[in-house]
Amino acid sequence: MQLYGSLTSPYVRRLRALAIEQNIQFDFLNLNIFAEQDRETLVKLNPTRKIPMLVDGEQVVFDSNVIYRYLSQKLDFSPLSWDQENTLTLINSANDSLVELLICKRSDFDTNDDKLFFNLQRDRVQGVLSVLNDAAEKGEFNDYNYLAISLYCLVDWIIFRDLTDLSAFTALLDFHAAHQQRTSNTETAPKD
Repeated sequence: MQLYGSLTSPYVRRLRALAIEQNIQFDFLNLNIFAEQDRETLVKLNPTRKIPMLVDGEQVVFDSNVIYRYLSQKLDFSPLSWDQENTLTLINSANDSLVELLICKRSDFDTNDDKLFFNLQRDRVQGVLSVLNDAAEKGEFNDYNYLAISLYCLVDWIIFRDLTDLSAFTALLDFHAAHQQRTSNTETAPKD
């Protein structure tokens, strides 16, 4: 199996960390999706033009959630419950909004402008982080499984990119601190 992605993507990182936690063997191919040659590779394999993607023989699988489901079925992991799926959707929602804001910022938009799109993204991020913080306070991420890995990758990426102020989300910061030295997190830490 080959996992295509980048060193900084939180979606890619969660799968790399999962592989370390579960001893899953695959080759990681680091792509710079903004460089012409790597972009051509991406477009050839994945019409969505997004990372990550997994290639397993003739099977190409897009999207971190779908890749996780594919690996779960292939390797006999327990499937996520509906509540876990909802929690993963929350994590992805905050991730997606932050990616959109980062791309806009890199495109020279002032993402602090009082514009509907920016306001919706910022509101979504704050609302979702609040719900995730409450869940962390209740111990819902005590098992270091795919959900906890995904949450860790989100929080660490926010800190890495300095995307939003996390000071009000003390349970998320405590969760991050508690898992910062895990091998799966130190070995997959984002690098520019």
